[in-house]
Amino acid sequence: MRAKKSLGQNFLKSEAALRKIVEAGEIKPTDTILEIGPGKGALTEKLLARSSQLVAVEKDRELVEFLKEKFKKEIEEGKLILVNDDILDFNIESYKLRATSYKLIANIPYNITGAILRKFLSAERQPERMVLLVQREVVQRIMARGNPSTSLGVKESILSISVKAYGTPKLIMKVPARYFSPAPKVDSAVISIKNISRKFFYSPLEEYPQGEVDGFSRNLEEKFWKIVKAGFAHKRKLVKGNLKGLVPDEILAGLGDKRAENLTLFEWISLLGPRD
Repeated sequence: MRAKKSLGQNFLKSEAALRKIVEAGEIKPTDTILEIGPGKGALTEKLLARSSQLVAVEKDRELVEFLKEKFKKEIEEGKLILVNDDILDFNIESYKLRATSYKLIANIPYNITGAILRKFLSAERQPERMVLLVQREVVQRIMARGNPSTSLGVKESILSISVKAYGTPKLIMKVPARYFSPAPKVDSAVISIKNISRKFFYSPLEEYPQGEVDGFSRNLEEKFWKIVKAGFAHKRKLVKGNLKGLVPDEILAGLGDKRAENLTLFEWISLLGPRD
């Protein structure tokens, strides 16, 4: 099976990296796992050994046929649900899962990393945890801290704010390009995102338990992203200029002469104003 460039396929061949990905998932025997792009099944095999149920979504029809043969027994036993679909069109609610929550663990196509993060972090049914193998540069952007003098000089972006608004990201390990077949042009990294919830979009602002819906405001969530997108619309401008008319002047005044890339998550949250 040759990797298809059009689908962003790079097969991970490092046992050490595969082991780290699985360890970062902290998989319990009762867990249900969602895997994106299982490829030749190297990670799939290790996930099946740990979890009670695995849903693997593969877009490549040829690979699906290959995986059907490789994991025929697991499919017949119901341990593996193999889906031939584009992950961006996939709806996990269509499948009867054994667990009420699930974890997303995968080596994902780099060309749709942002779309995958947005889809699952903001989904109605969010994963309990995500462990993803992605481009190293993307991980550096996600781990930015709102200050150009920290985190390897990487500034905040819509991507980094998006991840931190829903969960807690952590770098697990760096993965050199030579660990893949074929080798990509850039190095990769494994990142975990834990504590996934909508805790910042409750009114009043409180930390609700995972799954709690009382007090959640969809309007508050939508308002937040409207503010963030407007703030980053003109990167060279001061954020208070970008948000003029969208956020009250008295709130904007507290930001001083900052640009969007220098604001922390909590400063973005403060722009929503006081909660009743």
